[in-house]
Amino acid sequence: MKYFYVLSLLILLSVAGQATSSVLHYEYVFSDGHFYAYDLDHNFALVKSVSLPTSGTRGAVACASTHTVFVSWGSYSTGTGHLLAYDLVHAKILWSRSYSHAVDSHSVAPDCSIIYMPGGELSGTDTWYLESAASGADVGKIFGSKGPHNTIVNPSGTHIYLGGRMAKYAEVASAASDAVYLKAGPLQDTMRPFTINGKETLLYTSVTGFLGFQVVDLAKKVVLYSVPVSGFASCTYSRTCPSDPSHGISLSPNEKELYLIDFPNNYVHVFDVSNVPISKPRKVADIKLRHSLHHSESPCASDCLGEGWLHHSRDGRYVFAGDSGDIISTVTRTIVGYLPAMYNSRKMIEIDWQNGIPVWAMHNRSSTGQVF
Repeated sequence: MKYFYVLSLLILLSVAGQATSSVLHYEYVFSDGHFYAYDLDHNFALVKSVSLPTSGTRGAVACASTHTVFVSWGSYSTGTGHLLAYDLVHAKILWSRSYSHAVDSHSVAPDCSIIYMPGGELSGTDTWYLESAASGADVGKIFGSKGPHNTIVNPSGTHIYLGGRMAKYAEVASAASDAVYLKAGPLQDTMRPFTINGKETLLYTSVTGFLGFQVVDLAKKVVLYSVPVSGFASCTYSRTCPSDPSHGISLSPNEKELYLIDFPNNYVHVFDVSNVPISKPRKVADIKLRHSLHHSESPCASDCLGEGWLHHSRDGRYVFAGDSGDIISTVTRTIVGYLPAMYNSRKMIEIDWQNGIPVWAMHNRSSTGQVF
């Protein structure tokens, strides 16, 4: 009996050890004054809610090696922007900065040294600010197109992709020189949310006023394809219809599919991009969202229209629809879950944990291809 008890105890300890060492996949959603963490492996259960001194949240990214989240908020036009660093392990704010410039959807270098902070889509400026990830201090600048908005850093940290709200060209800057070295286009209108493939040969972007997306060949510096959403009517700009009807674009990790938001019709469309650049993307599925994009975020200090946003989970299982809250299974192409906080936010990232510390985190708010 004693032998059986000891053996049973050893088995239980072994199982417990395996459970604690398994990777936990969490989706973090950032709204004004809070962030929420949801468990992707256990029915999308809410596991944490944290209050933050933020109003008018513009973006959030994270570094696993320093277990830090960086949240920007405040003015995206003229006035004061803010940035804070929050330690996820010790549950405390490390530092908080206020700037004389606006802020927007930023990115962080993979080595967690520099935050690339766009100076605001409606600021009228052309400046991306380099902020020290250790303190938030301004340490440099990159000059690109006007309306600094969306930003992606490549996995090696050598290239910074600049999405100017007023730009008809995609721009790439060198981290070594902090200067733009490549411009590709022109697009049919100004650049909006975008993503890139792992080899950095293709860029997929939504554009102002277009229900669809364009494919840019970065080597040839030209637009390869314009891809409208067939069979669905678009809308013109008004107070309740965003200037970009496809304000959400995400490339699957294996780079075979691209998901696109359709605000006017409350859909997400799926395109086969496995043969790009040889052949044009092909629409293969239309997914009706259960929860409408047609609302205003609340609570919300600014830029509150539910425009939408998309990103894939790291393993490609799910696509998250910001401003809807719906979670899409990429296997069944159906809605399989709902995150209440994501109905009122389009700022969300994945952070994975193991043994009590983050082991992987999104450096950009946009999903990019992972075929290198």
